[in-house]
This record gives sequence, C-alpha cells and structure tokens, in this order.
Amino acid sequence: MKTSGHLDISIVIPVCNEADNLSELYNEIVDACLGFEKSYEIIFVDDGSSDGSFPVLKKIQKQDPKVKIIKLRKNFGQTAALSAGFDYSKGNIIISMDADLQNDPKDFGPLIQKIDEGYDIVSGWRKKRKDKFFTRRLPSIIANWLISQITRVKLHDYGCTLKAFRRDVIRNLNLYGELHRFIPAIASNMGVSIAEIPVNHRSRKHGKSKYSLLRFVKVILDLLTVKFLLSYSTRPVQIFGLFGLVSSSTGFAIGIYLSYERLILKHGISGRPMLFLSILLIVIGIQFITLGLLAEIMVRAYHESANKKIYFIREIIDSDSSESSN
Repeated sequence: MKTSGHLDISIVIPVCNEADNLSELYNEIVDACLGFEKSYEIIFVDDGSSDGSFPVLKKIQKQDPKVKIIKLRKNFGQTAALSAGFDYSKGNIIISMDADLQNDPKDFGPLIQKIDEGYDIVSGWRKKRKDKFFTRRLPSIIANWLISQITRVKLHDYGCTLKAFRRDVIRNLNLYGELHRFIPAIASNMGVSIAEIPVNHRSRKHGKSKYSLLRFVKVILDLLTVKFLLSYSTRPVQIFGLFGLVSSSTGFAIGIYLSYERLILKHGISGRPMLFLSILLIVIGIQFITLGLLAEIMVRAYHESANKKIYFIREIIDSDSSESSN
C-alpha cells in the first residue's frame, strides 16, 4: 500500500465516462456511510475519462475532504483502476463498486457486517440482475459456472464489482490484465474465508455500458491464466513437463512399434509416415519440457524482482496534499 494512517473504510470506485452519474452516486454513498459510526474515505479513480467526469469529481472533492481523486494518465482498464485505488487506500476494510449507479451503496452495511463476522472477502451477488438476458446475464451465468468449476471457489457472481475486502488480503495481491473479477479465486490460495451475499442491482440511468460479448471471450482466456496461477504458478514445469512426457512417451512408443515392425515383421515403407510422427512427438515433448524449465527460471526471476506497475498516475487530489503527478 502507498499510504499510511488507517481509516475504518475505503470505498474505491473506478470511473470511466460516468459524468452524469457521479453527483448522485456521491450523495448516495454519503447517505449510506451516515448509517454506521466508522471513519471512511471515498476514492474515485478516473480511468481516462473523456466526458467531463474529472471536473465533476474535482467539484465534489472541494466540498468534501473525505473524497480523494486519482486521475490516471490514460484508460488502463478496470483492473488497473481498482489496483490504483487499493494501493492508495487507508481503510482497514476496502469496498469496491461501479460508478454507474447499478450498485447500491445501501449494501455497504451487510458487506461490512459479514467482514466483522470474520470473513476476509465478501462478494456481492446480483441475484435479481437488471440487465438484458441474452447479451449480459446468460454469458455471465456460463462464465460464473466455469469459473466456479475450474477454481473450486463457488460463487454465483464473479462479475459483481461490489465487494468488501480486509486490508491485509488486498495488500498481498498483485493484479494485472483483467483479473479483478477473479480476486476471490486468486486470494483463495492465501487461505482466506469468502462469503457471498445478495445485493441490490439497479438498471442503468445514464451513459452507456462498457460491456460487450468480447469481454466474455476475454474472461474465458483470463480463466486459463487464473487456473495456471492457482495450480502451477510456482511449479510451471509440472504442467509443461506433463505435456512433454506424454508427447515424448507417445513418440517413443510409436518408434518402438515401428522398429518391431521393421526388424521383426520385415515391413518397410508403409511405416514411414508413422516414423515422421514419432520423431515429431519426441521433438515436441523435448520442447515442452524445455519450455517448462525456462518457465521455472522466469517464475523465480519474477518472484525476486520488483513489482511492475500496471498504471501511471497523472495527479492525485485529496485533503492531505495538493495536486501532484508521477
């Protein structure tokens, strides 16, 4: 984390072209926070907005010292925006949510209550989701089922941004790509306790959704990354070596059979295509094993090297500092 001096709660909100929603969202968050006696901050991360969101955020921040604005230099994506908010948060409990008014700040209370019960991560479940079925809900149902089956972390709604985390959990996670939706699965490697609660989901009032069916494809591809991280991130030679051994063993078996056929049964040219296949499988097997060994070296180098940034900040505006850039 980049900041010192803790608060009770940090609310982290990625913003990308949501100017029409921000004032109403801010008022709802403040009303929700009045319901519990805890210190809090609201962190808006402007992820390369081009619609006037930043001036609206600056106006809100001037009125409320609890508001912090992190303006990124360009659009780095939701994972990077969330990561920036997490890094500069001060809360012992960190809540993430969308800026499109579809998440309801009134759900903060139940999320925090679950954290207080001893859970490390509490994920929202949009049980009565107000989105189109075929383009949004159906792909989400399929993706959530696949993620739950492959990661063995059973959640109904991985895509819900409304989540609550203990600070020590988020502090030990390195996010990149589009992995924000997989935080519960990735964190499961740390032995965390995870709960899921139904949350209110509302129809979008203003602006356009950033979702497209292409994102569903990206989720499936990212799922392969997550599975690799969960099962083989510190021992990649086991997965690559397995493929290599299977390929090489198959190639050797074919080679032995062809040798038997040639030397014992006196067959000749008919086995030549199989001979080429045998050699190919052996070579591919050796390449897979070599790739696994190289991956082992890369993993060791990665874990021993400094963390690489996935975002770059233009400026930060809060009550503790003047406008700055890095």
